[in-house]
Amino acid sequence: MTSTLRTGLLRIEGAADPAAGCLPILRGLPARTADDAGATDPEMRRNLGYGRPHTLLPYTRQDRYDRSRTTRELPTVVLENEHLTATFLPGYGGRLWSLVHRPSGRELLHRNPVLQPANLALRDAWIAGGVEWNLGTTGHWPLTCEPLHAVRTTTADGTPVLRMYEFERLRRLVLQIDAWLPAGSPVLYVHVCVQNPNDAEVPVYWWSNIAVPETGQTRVVGPADHAFHFDYTADLRHVPFPEYDGADRSYPGRLPRAADYFLDIPDAERRWITALDGTGAGLVQASTDRLRGRKLFHWGTATGGAHWQEWLSGPDAPYLEIQAGLARTQLEHLPMPAGESWSWVEAYGLLEVDPAAAHGDWGTARSAAAAALATLVPPGRLEDALSRVAEFGEPTELLGEGSGWGALEIAAGALPASAARPFGDAQAEQRPWAELLATGRLPLCDPPAAPVTGGHWRERLEAAEPDWHVLHQLALVYLSEGEDDAARTAWKRSVAERPTPWALRALAFLTEAPEESADLLAHAVRLRPDLLELTVEFLDALAAAGRHRQALAVVEGLTGSARRHGRIRLAEARAAHALGDQDRVRRLLAEGIQVDNMREGEDSLDTLWLAVHPGTPVPPVYDFRMSQT
Repeated sequence: MTSTLRTGLLRIEGAADPAAGCLPILRGLPARTADDAGATDPEMRRNLGYGRPHTLLPYTRQDRYDRSRTTRELPTVVLENEHLTATFLPGYGGRLWSLVHRPSGRELLHRNPVLQPANLALRDAWIAGGVEWNLGTTGHWPLTCEPLHAVRTTTADGTPVLRMYEFERLRRLVLQIDAWLPAGSPVLYVHVCVQNPNDAEVPVYWWSNIAVPETGQTRVVGPADHAFHFDYTADLRHVPFPEYDGADRSYPGRLPRAADYFLDIPDAERRWITALDGTGAGLVQASTDRLRGRKLFHWGTATGGAHWQEWLSGPDAPYLEIQAGLARTQLEHLPMPAGESWSWVEAYGLLEVDPAAAHGDWGTARSAAAAALATLVPPGRLEDALSRVAEFGEPTELLGEGSGWGALEIAAGALPASAARPFGDAQAEQRPWAELLATGRLPLCDPPAAPVTGGHWRERLEAAEPDWHVLHQLALVYLSEGEDDAARTAWKRSVAERPTPWALRALAFLTEAPEESADLLAHAVRLRPDLLELTVEFLDALAAAGRHRQALAVVEGLTGSARRHGRIRLAEARAAHALGDQDRVRRLLAEGIQVDNMREGEDSLDTLWLAVHPGTPVPPVYDFRMSQT
């Protein structure tokens, strides 16, 4: 059989694609220090304290979705040879959705039976399953539920290659992913290239998140005897692996609490990780040396972890994740010099190990898995594949269209054009900025144009006529660069030109006075009472200011779907609890509060239940706790 590439459709029960809101994400990620993060050496100490973004601009939230599912048809690109069938979803961050071992018919990945967004990513919406590519900063990347550009190309010998690429706007990096399945190959090859086109160093983060099925017999094996442990209750700890605190951590399906284990792989070891079932078979991932880190994540068997599994994948579909990253842990960023590109090759396939060895003592399991990998993918083969990527041909067929942001940056002179990655033309979302490039004038837009960041946009905005819209956009650029005072001044000038909910909301974010923040958001909501995401922020601000009666009045003034929204009902219950009306809280909980975008690690519902039902176990529907035993 020859290697083939084809397009197709995935039929799946799924919610509608998550939609982006119009409120930019003004917050960033909190800084970490060596003291509070468990650094073990100077390199990790530097990486832990480096590169956490001041904001998540220019992105907006992607929180408009629900849990109503219908039969969906999603465009796919499929690579196939006689050993493997690999199915990709270009429309969902290029995710590798399925990898089937054809001779046995075995699915090697956790192929989610449903498509259900949930609030686990930097922008909110995320889906579980397959292999997710993560570029940017700690967390699931901003494009995880967005389309990538996808084209067909070929290797030097004519093997078809799926190339996906996009301009990632938080870090202003270009990402390219090439996947191919040579005839006769037992593994899928994936080449990743991250390019920094900027004239300054950029903090870089990458993790390939690989979801695989989990049972009580699943054992995760890798070339390490220690790990960095993180369990949502404490900072990183350097611990023995797998035996730690009286339990074998390589069997995640037997452990009650959610946890991360970042394997501390010695420099001389080959980079790989595998999840083997009771028969000693399962998916293995290996890479060239640049992809240094490996991680095990599991949800745990307690009620909260089990609820999360069902929340993401429906009943009876448990999974765990084995992951691979540039740094040793996901709390680190690496400095990438200006103009540099980093590339590596990953391999995915079925590893088969004698079950007695796979489930024997740790040294035996490690050695047996490493030997099986050496047979499957001999040492040096991935390095050879990486050396041949430069010989790939230019694209010959368009398979999927991403955003117009790369095309806009090329037009602005901030990104070099490349025949290997045709970005097409700017689209409707970029039209206001294309007009600024062409005329020096940014058209008035309400809601405002989608934000941009970067020094070249700052220069153009500072040279434009300073109406309320220009000043608002300029303030966003200042904030993205950590210039809070300049941003505050620009937003105040914008409000003086014309009071808008956009600038008022931003000023509320920048103030440290809860009362002032609530007043500013009250003004913003009066201007846009129909904008639910703004109303939710206003209710949070009223709670922070202790203005619970006002919060209830706001809730009671809502109607229709807004009144029934999970976040609104939760805000009502929390305000009632703060005012001592526990009967109202109990009634709301009895009726049901479903928060479709419950945040990973959020304890609002279980805390509320225990507050009004002391001593009564939290019902599974309200239990999202990741740290209980």
